[in-house]
Amino acid sequence: MKTSATDHDSPAAAEAALWAARLDGDSLDSARRAELEAWLARDPAHRVLLSRYCQFSADLEEQLPALVSAGRVAMPAVRPPAPARRGWGLPQFAGLGLAAAAAVAVGLWIAQPAAEVQNLTTAIAQHSAHTLADGTRVELNARTSLRFENTAAERRVRLAGGEAWFAVAKDAARPFVVETPAGSVRVTGTTFTVRNDAAAAQALEVIVVEGSVQVRASDPTGKHASEPISLKAGDRLAAGARGVEVGTLSAAALENAMMWREGLAAFVDAPLAEAAAVFGRYHGKRIEVAPGVAKLGVGGRHGLEDLRAFFSALETALPVKVSEDLSGAVVITSRPSR
Repeated sequence: MKTSATDHDSPAAAEAALWAARLDGDSLDSARRAELEAWLARDPAHRVLLSRYCQFSADLEEQLPALVSAGRVAMPAVRPPAPARRGWGLPQFAGLGLAAAAAVAVGLWIAQPAAEVQNLTTAIAQHSAHTLADGTRVELNARTSLRFENTAAERRVRLAGGEAWFAVAKDAARPFVVETPAGSVRVTGTTFTVRNDAAAAQALEVIVVEGSVQVRASDPTGKHASEPISLKAGDRLAAGARGVEVGTLSAAALENAMMWREGLAAFVDAPLAEAAAVFGRYHGKRIEVAPGVAKLGVGGRHGLEDLRAFFSALETALPVKVSEDLSGAVVITSRPSR
């Protein structure tokens, strides 16, 4: 069976454990540091493995005495060096050689695999792209927070709020689940976006770009989920206080819906209130639209970063006035006739 660099029993894993032990044991001389840099450069997965084992080393320092006492770990017999080095930071194990330490770390890691966890967040007016531990690519829109847990049984994302695009690495044996307060999405390998906004009328939005997904939408209390709803490429689901709506987007509408990944907001005769909400979410800005102009149509592509340019475009194309009240909120009202 072919193994990848991130498999716990791969040669790379053993090398990562050994490097972690070396880093923990003492500072590296220039030759060792050059060797480490060359090893890291050979494969992007090496950096992930080293980070993982360094954290594991720190955890092991606290847990090792109890594990030995309980008989869950048999310490290898090694001759203490003279003088003793810091090693694992435990006086009673100061004689543990680096290679033996790596062996203990690898053995424990294989015997007791723990979930790989990644926490990702973006701030106001920020967009970021990442590769998760399973190879899934994810992009986060502004003001997004998620937690990824990678286990032997499944891959699970907890999206607390915001919007994310996923290109899920195919793994038929381990489903990929995105949980939000407003519902969940389940796939094995596909491309889609999920947006969760508790303050919006449509708290959950799922758009499928490729493949298919199953969505369970929660009621406003978050206690009851709908039966699974299957979506295919081009489908959009929106769920909120008004219930669940499912429709199919045109190719142009689907492209527009993904434009935030390029730093743009694209509209085709979208209600002004809806367009303003997109910029409000991105910038963390309260934008109030007067009822009399809320349904005016907005079109074109606008840079998400430039809020002032968007407001200027609105005042040029529509009979509206944009101002700011004493609380700092932006108010869009009808422009007085001349």
